[in-house]
Amino acid sequence: MAIRGLLWLAFLFAIAVVLATLGRFDAGQVLFVYPPYRVDVSLNLFIVGVVVVFILLYALLRFVRNVVTMPRRVAAYRARSRAEKAHNALRDAIGNLYAGRFSRAEKAARDSLADERNKGAAGLIAANAAHRMHEYARRDDWLEQIDDADWQEARLMATADMRADGRDADGALTALTEMRTQGGRRIHAQQIALRAQQQLKNWSEVLKLVKLLEKREALHPAVAVRLRQLAAENLLRDRRHNPDALLELWQSLTPVERHSSRLADLAAELLIGLDRPQDARRIVEEALAQNWDARLLRRYPDTAGADALPLIQKAEAWRKERPDDADLLFALGRLCLKQQLWGKAQSFLEGALKSADIAENEPLKIRTHRALARLHEQLGDSAKAAEHYRESALSMNVV
Repeated sequence: MAIRGLLWLAFLFAIAVVLATLGRFDAGQVLFVYPPYRVDVSLNLFIVGVVVVFILLYALLRFVRNVVTMPRRVAAYRARSRAEKAHNALRDAIGNLYAGRFSRAEKAARDSLADERNKGAAGLIAANAAHRMHEYARRDDWLEQIDDADWQEARLMATADMRADGRDADGALTALTEMRTQGGRRIHAQQIALRAQQQLKNWSEVLKLVKLLEKREALHPAVAVRLRQLAAENLLRDRRHNPDALLELWQSLTPVERHSSRLADLAAELLIGLDRPQDARRIVEEALAQNWDARLLRRYPDTAGADALPLIQKAEAWRKERPDDADLLFALGRLCLKQQLWGKAQSFLEGALKSADIAENEPLKIRTHRALARLHEQLGDSAKAAEHYRESALSMNVV
């Protein structure tokens, strides 16, 4: 500002010098005749007078203009002031929402509606704040007020997200369906749909959505594995009365899912309950070939059916590769019990008990003592059966 003032002062001095220089050459006269009057002035004075009159007239016109436009300018100033306050209120609403001050956020969002342009953003913020306070009716009122076409996709996404969060799965899916009809399809929409389908226990849809989100790297691998297993488990249980439907579903699963010890164990258990031990055996053997697991070994003797010899032969082949596997020895002992091979059963079970003692595998020790007790009951040795039942009880580490 100081430099600008100095420049104007220099400019005025330059004008003064020019006028002083030109004023020395006063060779002209200006004559005004209006009968009976006659006015004779110098040319320099006339020029100065014209400039002064022009300045005065300009100042008068500016004054009149300012007076006439004052109401409009006051109204514009008030509108600017309201808009600024509304924008400040909107910023406060966002800050309060993320700071957890939901009541203040809703009030600030309401204040920001002084500017009509804030209606969409303020409605979403206020709806979110009301939802966090579990004021669902007020939340829905805020969402209904968002009528701008440019904000409809955001409104529907927010509606679906909040309804899924509030355990209203049907409402969430309705909002997502409406959004898809308008051409919107987002990863976040699929994540919301996954939550809603889980709440509704639509496990086939859950499985589809998990696979889609996993392809798009929108789910953590551990979460995806758990959800796939959960969906597959429930789908298997839904078919627990129909062995053909259960096997059809099992074949439709991916190899990773079929090799899961948890899923294979469940499928085998259901098939055994449906009197399909051969199918259960194939499932367990296929899973054990890819994923050696104690749970599957415990399930394996249950798949023997009437003849356990083929399973004993299979387990003996496994034992060549894993001679000290306590769970495998226990499974062999149970298979021999089924086949009434008492001597071999006792030998395998005692071997499993020694390995369990070394590994401090308490659950296996309990199961083995009980199996030995049942073996001695079959042999008529009640004293030894009672001893193993006692050891089984003592092995329980009850706190």
